[in-house]
This record gives sequence, structure tokens and C-alpha cells, in this order.
Amino acid sequence: MEKVPMTAGGYEALEAELKRLKQVDRPAVIQAISAAREHGDLSENAEYHAAKEKQSFIETRVIELEDKISRAQVIDVSKLSGTVVKFGAVITLVDTDTDEEQVFQIVGVDEANVKEGRLSVSSPVARAMIGKTIGDAIEVTTPGGHKSYEILQVKFA
Repeated sequence: MEKVPMTAGGYEALEAELKRLKQVDRPAVIQAISAAREHGDLSENAEYHAAKEKQSFIETRVIELEDKISRAQVIDVSKLSGTVVKFGAVITLVDTDTDEEQVFQIVGVDEANVKEGRLSVSSPVARAMIGKTIGDAIEVTTPGGHKSYEILQVKFA
């Protein structure tokens, strides 16, 4: 069984979503299905079919979350240190073409949000940085084209 690396915050977010799905969304959709059944003919009842579709989505997501939580490898970033890029690191990069600086943290797949500066550990940029240190250059092919970066800072928060 393959472990799923994530930060403590990512783990807590998955648990909170699972709790909401089980305690709020699941009962609400069961109520909606029950109410739609009372309207009669189910074959032409759009409310019933929409509620059943939502129920299917909720149940699929619950199974997915329970699987990820059971395989979670929670990494306490506050206990990490050093100058080598690894999971949890906050990296300051400079684009060697534009001199634009960017700051990213390498996080688990479910925590990733590029707009908030969180890169998935499986993204091309994160994979290129892993194992590198301050002053190293990296070359990456992104959806936006070929990019060259230099690592300016590595820290763990």
C-alpha cells in the first residue's frame, strides 16, 4: 500500500471534509431523496435523479478520502531543517529569464494550490527541485513552456 505524503494541515483538511460529508452532506441528500420520492413517478422526477447523482458523488468522495487518510504519511514540517529541497520545504526561486522571484512550498497532491504558492510533490517543478540546494539551477518544461530557475532560499516553516 503506497503512502500518501501530506502536511499536518493537509491531513486535517481531509479529515474535516470527510466529517462534513458524513455528518452534513450525506444526511441532507438522504432527506432530498426522501422528499423527491414523495412526488410520485421516479422515472420522470428530476429532483430525485439529481439527488441520487449527488449521493453517488458523496459516497465516491467518502471512499476516496477514507483511502487517502488510511494511507497518509503525515510529515511534520516544523521538525525538518537543512538547505536541501525536500517535501515541506519553502523555496524561493528566481526565474533566470525574467528575474521574477517566486516562493513555493512542496506539499501533498491534495494540498496543492499554485495560486497560494503550494506545489504538489508530483508536479514537474517540485520534482526538479527535490534534492537540490541553494544556488542550484533547475530546468523544467511546464505547460507554459521551458523555464529556468535558480534556488535562492530553502527553509522549513
